[in-house]
Amino acid sequence: MKPLHRKNIPSDQSRPLKIVQFGTGNFLRGFADWMVDLLNEKTDFNGDIQMVQVHSRQPAAGINAQGGLYHLLTRGFQKGQTVEEDRLIQCVRGAINPYIDYPAFLALGNEPELEFVFSNTTEAGIYFEEKDMDRTLTPDAFPGKLAAMLYQRFTHFNGDPEKGLVILPCELVESNGDKLKENVLRYANLWNLPGSFEDWLVKYNSFCNTLVDRIVPGFPVETAPKIQQQLGFRDEQLVIAEPFHFWAIEGPEWLPEAFPVAKLGLNVKFVDDLSPFRTRKVRILNGAHTSMVPVAYLNGQRLVKEAMDDSETSEFVEKTIFEEIIPSMDLSPELLEPFAADVLDRFRNPFIKHKLMDISLNSIAKWKVRVLPSLLEYIQKKDRLPSNLCKAFAALLVFYRGHYKGEPIPLRDKEENLHYFDQLWKIKTTEDLVGSVLSRIDFWDEDLNLVPGLSEVLIKEINALLAQE
Repeated sequence: MKPLHRKNIPSDQSRPLKIVQFGTGNFLRGFADWMVDLLNEKTDFNGDIQMVQVHSRQPAAGINAQGGLYHLLTRGFQKGQTVEEDRLIQCVRGAINPYIDYPAFLALGNEPELEFVFSNTTEAGIYFEEKDMDRTLTPDAFPGKLAAMLYQRFTHFNGDPEKGLVILPCELVESNGDKLKENVLRYANLWNLPGSFEDWLVKYNSFCNTLVDRIVPGFPVETAPKIQQQLGFRDEQLVIAEPFHFWAIEGPEWLPEAFPVAKLGLNVKFVDDLSPFRTRKVRILNGAHTSMVPVAYLNGQRLVKEAMDDSETSEFVEKTIFEEIIPSMDLSPELLEPFAADVLDRFRNPFIKHKLMDISLNSIAKWKVRVLPSLLEYIQKKDRLPSNLCKAFAALLVFYRGHYKGEPIPLRDKEENLHYFDQLWKIKTTEDLVGSVLSRIDFWDEDLNLVPGLSEVLIKEINALLAQE
């Protein structure tokens, strides 16, 4: 079996560098890089990607050994059909490590046809590091690295307005483009860069807010040998991703022409306001996940796929979404219902083992953001309690007891939250427990004892769960 490398892949193509990508991880390789590869094949986009390592001090030996090549394996369930597709991604040149070769990194700013910056540096990646005082040394923070490269570009092209870039951060942070821009400007001030650079940065570079969604588990350890045999290459950079993908971008009106992914039929939307799409994702996808976890776990399931294979839990999830979450929202059914159908397909994906306990991390905080708005807004609209969301709420409180039917539950939350529930379950009756939890304004931002009928329903549901032990 041949190793995957450029010399083993016949190609006469030579493309200009159009994209600098901060981050070498699975998500961008299975999301944005895949889209660019399709653009190169099906449109006249004609551009390559140069990766930049953000955190590691070690060279990216794996991706560089393969000349940037890797296969993307799309695996999942979509519109009633199992999807299994393989694609060789050829648009990535490899990865530069700025800690090892800072001049080579800065020189990326000199590329004449560079147009875009992608990034995915984790949710904690967009920050300002005051210790990055000397711009001649590699900044630790990602915004510092970007600021240094942009200043190199500004000086190399003498502030040419035509050499500004479109920055598309993919970090799961609200207003990610705005926050990245704010931190880059802080570096301009920290380094006492000329005002003309700040003017160029603000006027001629587009920092776009984005929202991304795709599950990209990464290297398929268990099935890799078989897949490599089928592909005919030893590919150590294989990436597996689900079929579903979504990218919403707030950008200038000319961006859809410059980055024509929507023309390929991909699920990419250029919008004026991301908030409806963010609300949709949080309330339906995340809300269904968070509602499902305690109900499914107490039913004996441990994976999302197991929960969806169980008729009782699957029916609970579907009814929760379509009969309670969606009716609680002000957005149009046309925006919500197709997305909800996709969510159910994603939950049923037979190729992804998504552990319920992984989703359960910090469930109290997640519940407030993801589920409670649907519960309260349903009551406002329907003047009655949503039965499934109440059932999930009761299951959550039993879940936080830390054991059920003789088995411990490995809870993961703030230590003070775990201690609170541990003590509560030891000394309180169900009635007192519910009253105490609902009164926690620091949990919910309001006293939920004031919601008519909620405490009574929770007490009844909790007692029913405890009676099953």
